[in-house]
Amino acid sequence: MPEWMPKSLLADTLTRALAFLDELAERKVAPEVDLESLRSAMGGPLPEEGLPAEEVVARLDEAARPGLVASAGPRFFGFVIGGSHPVALATDWLVSTWDQNHGLQVLSPPASVAEEVAARWLLELLGLPAAASVAFVTGGQMANFAALAAARHEVLRRVGWDVETKGLSGSPGIDLVASDESHVTVFRALRYLGLGTADVRRVESDAQGRMIPSSLRSTLASCRRPVVACAQAGDVNSGAFDPFEEIVPLVREREGWLHVDGAFGLWAAASPQHRHLVRGIAGADSWSVDAHKWLNVPYDCGIAIVADAEAHRGALSTTTSYLVKSDGAGRDPVDGVPEFSRRARGLPVYATLRHLGRSGVAALVDRCCALARRFGGRLGASPDVRILNEVVLNQVLVRFRDDDEVTRDVIARVQRDGTCWLGGTTWKGEAAMRISVVNHLTTDADIDRSADAILRCLAEADLPS
Repeated sequence: MPEWMPKSLLADTLTRALAFLDELAERKVAPEVDLESLRSAMGGPLPEEGLPAEEVVARLDEAARPGLVASAGPRFFGFVIGGSHPVALATDWLVSTWDQNHGLQVLSPPASVAEEVAARWLLELLGLPAAASVAFVTGGQMANFAALAAARHEVLRRVGWDVETKGLSGSPGIDLVASDESHVTVFRALRYLGLGTADVRRVESDAQGRMIPSSLRSTLASCRRPVVACAQAGDVNSGAFDPFEEIVPLVREREGWLHVDGAFGLWAAASPQHRHLVRGIAGADSWSVDAHKWLNVPYDCGIAIVADAEAHRGALSTTTSYLVKSDGAGRDPVDGVPEFSRRARGLPVYATLRHLGRSGVAALVDRCCALARRFGGRLGASPDVRILNEVVLNQVLVRFRDDDEVTRDVIARVQRDGTCWLGGTTWKGEAAMRISVVNHLTTDADIDRSADAILRCLAEADLPS
């Protein structure tokens, strides 16, 4: 190993990383120290003289580890956060070691080929058009941004407006349509794109959070400008899916653009058992999905998919005299993402798909959905518990004693208990516990252990705090 990279430093870091992984399954999910303790251990003034690298890593590990949330472990059920599959983690270590700037093909031909292959595999796995354009971005937020940038470009191009050159001032404008259950990242993307959120036309949803087609029809009838509509595959609370077979033709009749936010729910397409939930989704114009959520690769790996590759490129591509662009055999990554410099984030996706194969991805989805049903069944057996949603995927909404205060109290107790971690939400005006099962490590035993802890916290809710 070269002198500038001490082998002992990397060996010690590996030992520390493996020690964390060894304790992950059994450690308390909630942090064991507060922010002030962490600030005391990690803070202080910037030192005048630096410390040896080994000492820096050692101090960081010893100070930070007690405060780490075990979100990568088997009993973290908050925010639809998955863990990291071993092959994905190992590949991500290689990505950091190789240190490739994958903005251009010329900077990393192997990363470009891996992303091309992974993109083709993803389109096949998810049942989306084979000619669609695929871009690997930082997460679900930027996946929505990239897809909606393509939507903005194309619907304005159709009416003769070049938004990339002229901007939005003086443009014909766009009528924006979204479900009243659309995820916050959709609206944030609209803000980033200069489209704003004040005039978004909200389409009514049913008791499970599914867009109501008749409401969409009447909303579209009131539109007079180019239309961009946003649907969702997997409601972030209930896990429900919009009825794409009915929605797609309605948007098509209006010559609009339909974007589907499928951050975690789009992975249902990979499962023969759950594929019916996304029936008709291939007729949309763009889709977003997050590989961290259900493919279980490390963070920094959202995916934007656009049926019209030219619209995708037209919205986000860039060039200048000093760039060495591809020879036409493929697209440079910079032409499909918001970033310029970027890590080779498609490599863990490539490795995980190659390792799991089609059947392995389906099994991962099916197992998490079965565990969610088990969770709902265990909790729902109590007379003091009401399951608010149809558990069609991996999400479970739970309410305790039909009371907002009790429900919030149980959530807080569970978070402090540390056996598992989950969050709260408001669903159709009622407080609810929100459970998301999306980690390859989670087992039946983890579900039972967590359900027991939740019911114990419920039993304690009558006791003084």
